[in-house]
Amino acid sequence: MNIAIILSGGVGTRMGANIPKQYIMVAEKPVIIYSIEKFVNSGSIDAYIIALDEQWKDFVEGYVSKMGIKEPVMYSAPGETREHTIYNALRCAKAYGYADDDIVIIHDAVRPMVSKEVIDDCLQGCRDYDAAIATIDVKDTIYMSVADNCITDVPKRSTLHAGQTPEAFKLGKYLKIHDERTYEEICAVTGGAEFACRCGLKVYLSKGEEINFKLTTPEDLQRFEQIVKEEK
Repeated sequence: MNIAIILSGGVGTRMGANIPKQYIMVAEKPVIIYSIEKFVNSGSIDAYIIALDEQWKDFVEGYVSKMGIKEPVMYSAPGETREHTIYNALRCAKAYGYADDDIVIIHDAVRPMVSKEVIDDCLQGCRDYDAAIATIDVKDTIYMSVADNCITDVPKRSTLHAGQTPEAFKLGKYLKIHDERTYEEICAVTGGAEFACRCGLKVYLSKGEEINFKLTTPEDLQRFEQIVKEEK
């Protein structure tokens, strides 16, 4: 089974809004609903876990209830960090009886333009390996600097990939590496796929897309609003 985990616990201070960016209304719908719709419309998901703060549950549930989702929809609480939020969602999936071999596909609520192709390629990558993460090729030359703001290395561009979401993992293996780490070790995690890789899981680089951008700044939000307007 494929369980979609939608991460919606962030605050989004760089957006400069008075509410978290995933709840900003765009054409009469909050951003998070666009993301959930992408997974529903993919036809590839058997259950949903939405990770959000309790104060926003009624707001989101009101929209979700109108979507006619036939699959189970569950809610889990956010943690202190993104990875703790994921850990809570993994434990939620396990508590509801999902199996170790089931796949959890994790997506940021503020990437509302994810496509079916990206979702399906990530799922397939996870079936073939231990995990997968959507990525795109790096177009610009990357310069490293570890001292005095001077170039110390120039990595080969063909080996570099920019990470997006979704990320997909086998539930049992991914939960296990969380169970085996301390609270502080999980706090230090900056990315789920990086964590999986460092813990010995083989992570496939699945297909991402430029349009699968994250809403981080007001300019990103304006770009998304324009896309929605043009589609309508």
